[in-house]
Formats: sequence, structure tokens, C-alpha cells
Amino acid sequence: MAVELCLLLLLFCGSTISEVQPIYKPPPGTLDFGFVPAKTYDTGAYHEPGPIGILFKVVHAFLYLVQPNSFPQDLIRKLAQQKFGNTQGDYQKAIYYEIGFIVSAALGLLFILLLPLVGLCFCMCRCCDNCGGEMHQRQKKNADCQRSCFATFLFVASLIISVGVLCAYAANQHLTNQVRGAKKLVNSNFKDLKIFLNDTPAQIDYLVSQYNTTKDKALSDLNNVGPLLGSRVQEQLGKEVRPALDAALTMAGAIRETKEALENVSVSVEVLQEGTERLHANLTDVKMHLSNTLNDSACSATQAASTCNIIRNSLNQLNINANFSGLPGVSSQLAKVNDVLKIDLSSLVQKGYAAFNDTPDLVVNQTRNILSDIKNVLESIGSNITAFTKALPVQKILADLTIYLTQSEAYVQDYFPVVEQYDFYRWLGCLILCCVLVLILVFFYLGLLCGTCGYDKHASPTTRGCISNTGGNFLMAGVGFSFLFSWVLMIVVVLTFVTGGNVEKLVCEPFEDRTLFKVLDTPYLLNQHWRNYLSGLLFKNPSINLTFEKVYSDCKENKGIYTSLHLEHLFNINEFLNISMYTEDVALKIEHIEINLSKIILLDEIGKENLLNFSSSGIEGINFAAYLTEINKSVTKVDLLSFANDLEARADQLPKGALENALKGHANNIRMIHNQQVVPLEQAMKYVKARSTLNQSIRLLKRTSSELMVKVKNVISSVNAAQLLINNNASLVIVQETKKYMDTIVGYFEQYIEWVKESIAMEVAACKPIANVIDTAVDIFLCSYITDSVNAFWFGLGGSSIFLIPAIIFAVKLSKYYRRMDTEDVYDDVETIPMKTTENGNNGYHKEHLYGIHNPVFTSSVEQW
Repeated sequence: MAVELCLLLLLFCGSTISEVQPIYKPPPGTLDFGFVPAKTYDTGAYHEPGPIGILFKVVHAFLYLVQPNSFPQDLIRKLAQQKFGNTQGDYQKAIYYEIGFIVSAALGLLFILLLPLVGLCFCMCRCCDNCGGEMHQRQKKNADCQRSCFATFLFVASLIISVGVLCAYAANQHLTNQVRGAKKLVNSNFKDLKIFLNDTPAQIDYLVSQYNTTKDKALSDLNNVGPLLGSRVQEQLGKEVRPALDAALTMAGAIRETKEALENVSVSVEVLQEGTERLHANLTDVKMHLSNTLNDSACSATQAASTCNIIRNSLNQLNINANFSGLPGVSSQLAKVNDVLKIDLSSLVQKGYAAFNDTPDLVVNQTRNILSDIKNVLESIGSNITAFTKALPVQKILADLTIYLTQSEAYVQDYFPVVEQYDFYRWLGCLILCCVLVLILVFFYLGLLCGTCGYDKHASPTTRGCISNTGGNFLMAGVGFSFLFSWVLMIVVVLTFVTGGNVEKLVCEPFEDRTLFKVLDTPYLLNQHWRNYLSGLLFKNPSINLTFEKVYSDCKENKGIYTSLHLEHLFNINEFLNISMYTEDVALKIEHIEINLSKIILLDEIGKENLLNFSSSGIEGINFAAYLTEINKSVTKVDLLSFANDLEARADQLPKGALENALKGHANNIRMIHNQQVVPLEQAMKYVKARSTLNQSIRLLKRTSSELMVKVKNVISSVNAAQLLINNNASLVIVQETKKYMDTIVGYFEQYIEWVKESIAMEVAACKPIANVIDTAVDIFLCSYITDSVNAFWFGLGGSSIFLIPAIIFAVKLSKYYRRMDTEDVYDDVETIPMKTTENGNNGYHKEHLYGIHNPVFTSSVEQW
């Protein structure tokens, strides 16, 4: 069965766990294969005894006191290898280990032998009126104290015996209850084993079906070879191509900006020239009239001469400052730039972009035949996996195992009633033993009850009442039954103690701490020719390190049976599903991909010539300093308002007359020119915008013209270098990116194989039911149900049996105080001891004959009285 079960699980692995292939982590991330379908096992291989567990712990503590020694691994190994007894030390070690059980069993045997013998002697002794057999009780002053002490000790002993009986009964009933409930646990284990077998095909099919996930992802990448491989190639080439095209496109934009700037310069200069020329004419006219006025004879007078001379000397300030009429024109540069713009350089660059962006489509067109071959390879891989799966005799093996499991279940079900029947006999026998003790206890309790309730301290031993006498008889009956059955009870106690105690120490405790597995894993233990018995049994190869402890631990952790049993040593399908077998064909197909990108033209000769024409347009010859100088100048050389105010102030210095009035008139004309012409030139939107536009355009042209020839040559060089990369060196980039693309495709298969390995190790055919079966059989049935119950039974029964000894002693002693005596003590020394009257109690003989002989002393005393 084990070998067939191993064969069943062989196909779970894509490759063996021990032969790990190097893993490449694919860029797209891990594939989602979902979860292997698995049902939850019902069996919980753990037993909670309930309140009786306290009793079990007490018994375990007692066993530890009896047997504190550690598990004798060496002795067990020698015993298994049939080498025990070869040396004298083996017996000494065994005796030392079992010394607690030996001493305890010897005491039990001594109890069995001596108690019936003592009972027989005690019975014969009492028949001879000895050993308390004579019906005569001597009067003592501490009689009441002794009676109370004996009654108390007997009651305490009876209570202890009662507790022992209850423990024994509880253990007996607990075992019966667990046996009756064991059927449910057994059925649960069989159910889990069926789930284990029935779920295996579904798990196998799921693992195989998930190849489609891998294949679909690979096919998806192959169908998207353009966006994937083509985009990767494009991305790598784009590191050189895109900056070159961007630079060319930027230069095309610079040409358009240059044209706009030149046009703005021309228009702005015309607007500013118009305003400044009109102002210049008006200022010239004012200056001429003012000069004529100063030439008047009135200025020749002594009082006005100096003032007129000052005014005459300041006339040169009445002139415009910014003279835009003298700036050189830009019409020739504008004409050349317009000629350059007749060719749409941006359109040519965009064509280069479009050609480069068609790289994915070129890849698709040039790899169509190769990708078709790769898809055929992937389909063949799936077909091979499916064919291999169908070739394995999985269903037959599962059917055989299911039949075997069903037969085993039917066998257990058929014999379970027999087990219950024998358990009933056992339960009945143990109950009878408990009832024997209960009977003895009943006699003791009735004796104590009747004796205590019927006792009259004023009554003499010969006149005790019937109830008191009955209590004494009950006590003696309890003594008699104790002698009759205590040795039988002790036989049962000794047998169950030795058996149950050793099972607990030699099986249950080493199983719990797994020391037992270490013994089983001892090399050459179970087979002198096999180093590892389990691997020799399963694989016929005892050199494989497969241990009971490791298998049990792995199954306990619910790992897959393939990992737990190392089934790769039985059937290695790595050669079939080795990733290199299938990826080699795929890799070869992908490596043969050849992509030609020489048809991509980034920028033709017309575009390059257009760039050169722009560099020779002459914009670098513009006198930018002259323009910027005039722009930064004020409109007039002097502030006309200040000049007018100063002129008017000087006119006031002149004598009143026509000269003064004429000068003030000129001052007003200057103010009017300022307000009507200078202020608009400085503040009107038309002129302000013209100045600003001219300033910005000149500065833009200055920046553009700076090393324009070098810039254009650099752009052309970048385009030529990118074109050279595409034409000559693209193959190297294509090879590198094709390798990455191949690694991505292959990575999907490696992920699939690794997922299969992980699933087999942890999820597929999880062997928890096997560990549960072992735990159920050993830990629950043998140890928890049987051994703990048996140990608790002998613990309670043995304690009760031992305490029968003091109970017998106290019962015999106490019965003397409860039973009616035939005779009692009397004081007949008439001369020295006065005799009490019978009214206060008879201290003499109650009967006329003592031991059947006429008593003359009694007769004479009565007669004299």
C-alpha cells in the first residue's frame, strides 16, 4: 500500500525538490496560479479528558515518583536487535530502570500472599476465643476515648477507600464512554483518508491545468511581441534617437521663433520710429522759436543778458534721447529665414518620429513566422504534459487504494461491535470489583452508623442494645469480606499497574516527546542490513536519509506527502518536466529572431540642408547692442516738465514785458508736448508693448544667434549618429533585448515549475491524515483512552485495597465496643472494695456462670446481700 501510495503522487512535481534550477525573476512579476483545491480534514487528533484529567495528572505524578528514570533507549535498541542479555550490565540496567515497578509489584505480591494467610490465622484465632474472639470486654477508664478514636480512624479510612472506589469507577466508566465514542473518531479518520485519496486527482489536474496559465501568458507576450520586444528595442535605441530628433525639432521651433522675433523687431521699430520722429519735429520747432525769442533785443539788456545766455545754452537739451531711426534694419535676415521656412522642417522631423515609432510593427512583421513556430512548441509542451499525466496509472492506483481503505473500514465496522461487547465484559468485571469494595464500605458505614447511633454509654457490655450489637456485626462482616476479596483486588491492581505503568513510561511518554521515533530511526535496528529502515522499505535503498521522526513531523505540519516521503527517490520525473528540455527549443527560436531597422530614416538631406541654411541666415550679424542701448534710453534727454518749469522760473527773473511773456508761452508749449507726446510714448499701451516686444525679440535673437552654426552642426551630428546606430549597431541592441524577452518567456515556465514544487511541498496531498491516524491510534486510543483509564483504575482500586488494612484493624477494635458481650469485669474483693448496687449499674457478673462453671462467689455475694 505504501509503495502504491508513493507511485500515486509521483506526477505532482515539475522537477525534484533536490534538483533546483536557477531561477530568473521575470520583469512582469509573478504569475497568479491561484490556490490548490483542498478540503479541510475533520479529525482533530487531540483529546481533552475533561475533569477526570486532574486524576490522570495525579497518576502521572505518582508514576514519576515510582519511575523517574529517563527512557532507556539503549536497552530498547538492544532488545529490538535481540542483543539484550549479551552482557551482565543489561540486566542491571533493566532492573535499575524497573526498580520502582519491581518494588511496588513485590509489595503487591506480599499483600496478595500475606493478607489471605493473615485472614485465615485471624479467623482460626478468633474461633479459639483469642484475638478478640472472646465475648468479654474489660472495663477501662479511657474506653470512650479509644472508641471515639477507632471510630474516627475507621471513618477516615472508609472515606479514603470511597474516594478510591469513585476514582476507579470514574476511570472504568471513562474508558467505556471513550470506546463507545471511538467509532466517531475512527470514521472521521477514514473520512479524512478518503478525502486524501479523492482530492488527489483534482489537485493533480489543477497543477496540470495551470500550465495553461503559463502558456496563455507566454502566448499573450508572443502576440504582443511588438509592444514588448519592439518597444524594448525602441526604448534602447530611443536613448540616442529621441534626443537627436528632439534637438532637430527644437531647432525647427527656433526657426519659427526667429521669424516671429524678426517680424516683431521690424514692426516695433517702425512704431517707435513714428512716435520719436514726430516728437523730434515738435521739439525742433519749439527750440527754433525759443532761439528766435532769445535773439530779441530785449535779451541784450543788462538785466536779461545773463538769463538769456543761460537759457540759450540749455536749448541743446530739447532733443529726443532714443533715436530708433538710426537702428539697422533686419529685413535681409527676415527674408533668408522666410526662405528657410519654405521647407517644413518640423514635418520632416515628425516623419522621422513616425518611422522610429513604427519599430514595434516592424518587429511584428519580421517575426511572424518565428513566433508561429514558438507557439507550436508551447502547444506541444502542453500536449506532452497531458499525455504523460494520462499515461500514469493514477486512477488504477487510486481505485486499489480506495478498495483497500473501504475493506479496512468495513473490517473495523464489523469488529467494532465485538470490541464494544468485550469492553462491556471488562466494564462489568471492573464494576464488580468496585461493587465488592462498595459492599465492604456499606458494612463499615452501616457498622459506624448503627454502632454510633445505638451506643449507650450507661449500658454495660453485656446489656448493649440490639442496634449497637448489629453495628458491631456489620463491622466484623466488613472485616470478613475484606479478608476474602482484598487479595483478589490486589491481583488486579498489580497486573494493571505493571502493564499500564510500563506502557505509559515506555510508549506514551516517549511518543509525546518523540524519543520513540529516535529509537525507531536507529540505524540497523529493524533490519540489520538496512541503515534506514523506512527508505529501505519504500525505495529498496536504505542509504536514503528518510526517518520516522521526519516523516511524522512533516505530516504533522500538513506538508505534502511527496516531500514527507522523499518520493523523488522512487520516481524522478525531473527528466520529463525539466525546464531546460522545453525552454531550450523556445530559446533557440527566439534567438533566431532577426530584425532589420535600416528602413527607418530619421532626417533626410533636405532637412539637414535646411538647418544649414538657417545657420547662415545672418541673424548673428544684427547689432543687438545698438538695439538694447536705444531701448534702455529715455524718450528725451531732459525731463520736459522740469525744463519748462525752469524756463518759466528764469522768465520770472526778467523784467516784466514781452520777453517774459514769450518765454512763459514757450514753457507752456513744452509742457503740452510732454503731455501729448512724451507721456504717450512712455505710458501708452501701443508704445509700451512695442518697446517690450522689441526688447524680448532682440534678446531672443541674441540667444538664438549665439553659436548658431555650432548648434546646428551638433544637431546634424546627433541625427547622423542616431541614424548610424539604427543602420549599423541596432543588431546588438536587438540581440540584448531579445535575450531579455526570451528570459521573460522562459521565466513564466520557471515560475510554473517553482509553484508546482511549492504546492507539492506544502499543499498537494497534504499528509495530515497519516499523522492523525498515528496520533489517534497511539496518543488517543492507546494512551489517552486505554492507558490513562487503566492507570487511573488501578490507582483508585489499589489505594482502596491498601487502606483496607487499617480499616480492618480499626473495625475489629471498634466492634468490641459495639457488640454485646457475654461477660464483663466485676470487682468481688468484699473486704476492701465496696460493691455498688445494681441500681447504679451492675459491676459484677451479669450471668451466674463464667465460661460454663458455677460461680460460688457470685452466689454467696447475692445471698449475703
